[in-house]
Amino acid sequence: MATITTRDGTQIYYKDWGAGQPVVFSHGWPLNADAWDDQAYFVASHGYRAIAHDRRGHGRSSQPWNGNDMDHYADDLADLVEALDLRDVVLVGHSTGGGEVTRYIGRYGTSRVAKVILVAAVPPLMLKTDANPGGLPRETFDAIRDGPLKDRSQFYRDLSVPFYGADRPGSDISQGLRDWFWAQSIQVGFKGAYDCVKAFSETDLTEDLKKIDVPTLIIQGDDDQIVPLDGSGRLSAQIVEDATLKIYPGAPHGLANTIAYRDPLNADLLDFLRGKL
Repeated sequence: MATITTRDGTQIYYKDWGAGQPVVFSHGWPLNADAWDDQAYFVASHGYRAIAHDRRGHGRSSQPWNGNDMDHYADDLADLVEALDLRDVVLVGHSTGGGEVTRYIGRYGTSRVAKVILVAAVPPLMLKTDANPGGLPRETFDAIRDGPLKDRSQFYRDLSVPFYGADRPGSDISQGLRDWFWAQSIQVGFKGAYDCVKAFSETDLTEDLKKIDVPTLIIQGDDDQIVPLDGSGRLSAQIVEDATLKIYPGAPHGLANTIAYRDPLNADLLDFLRGKL
């Protein structure tokens, strides 16, 4: 397996397909790089270099006890970019991965970054606070933390339903897709999974968003049951100076892998990469 070793000794697995301008994909919780396979294959087939890594604690990467927070996720991404000497990079982040990408820019700037794509991403802040009254209550995230500790296998099976919108009338979500979600999720370590909930829900990325000074495409469905649109994509598009917000009517959180939204997403990604969107 292809891996890099980060500054604190963590092994990060990555896949590297194709050649051309690099497009680096950061995945959501509790998945791994495979969640981006449809998009990575697509852009690599159209003249780009697609790179996707497993976040620390997830998939085929190491499961360190410490460092399961947004700062370390961003540092790991920086170590990957530097180890592969990537420049003119397009950073793509889904859900927690969107937070990772945003914090990376907050910490390292855009000297190596050409464009940013945030898909159903967690910024600016998911948790409800006095300063963020539109966020979700802490009890929501406490339940997410408790689920894997009580019965992680069943929790991940259940989570696949709202993740892909399988509970919506007329849903075409297959059992195979839900099983694939479970197969990825069951690989995440206990500590990494638990800590990551705090990372994606409590990290305020508002100031990081303000530092994004490259063209940015924000994509999200208006039926996202995991990261509600009004508190994430809409707000992020108002904060990032050069941002384009594209809303997919009826799309769920995991739109990248669903039959109805995968191809439109791929087309929009390619258009944005080519400067047509």
